[in-house]
Amino acid sequence: MQQSGLKEFWDVIRLMKRFGAYIYTGDRRADILLMQSELKDLYDDGLIMKEDYISASLLIRNELSEFSGKTEK
Repeated sequence: MQQSGLKEFWDVIRLMKRFGAYIYTGDRRADILLMQSELKDLYDDGLIMKEDYISASLLIRNELSEFSGKTEK
């Protein structure tokens, strides 16, 4: 099994940019949710490997969780 090179959220952003997806709405939460949707589309279209999809999904969920925690305080 090949280890994914995705280790932090910025790696997910770089992955998106490789496919021409530059996401910025001005709303951080909306950006993260849109990235989640775009990631699924990339995987469903066979453009990224399963390992990258899983790693990126976890990183996106972690980022969303951290963001939600910051806004609740």
